[in-house]
Amino acid sequence: MKAGVIFTGTGPILILTSYGSLSEPKFVEKLQAKGIMKFIAYELDVDEVRRKYGKKFDYIMGDVLQEDDLRVLDYNGHNVFYNFSFGNLGQPVIVG
Repeated sequence: MKAGVIFTGTGPILILTSYGSLSEPKFVEKLQAKGIMKFIAYELDVDEVRRKYGKKFDYIMGDVLQEDDLRVLDYNGHNVFYNFSFGNLGQPVIVG
């Protein structure tokens, strides 16, 4: 399981995915199918996301399939932006 913050044209979203990487072509295709053609993505520590989102994280995780799945945990850009420090973000994945 991967967690990531995706910076899109409308602001950041927080996702959970069963894809092995945020740069995996099928993951990118899944985002593009949702209308996200250009983005910058950063992988997050899943345990940190779990601590910050608690029951909401558990609820979404219960709905994530084993393979080829993607769920938005938080689409409130303000919330996502301020929940994670830029200093904790790794190398970006840039698409578009």
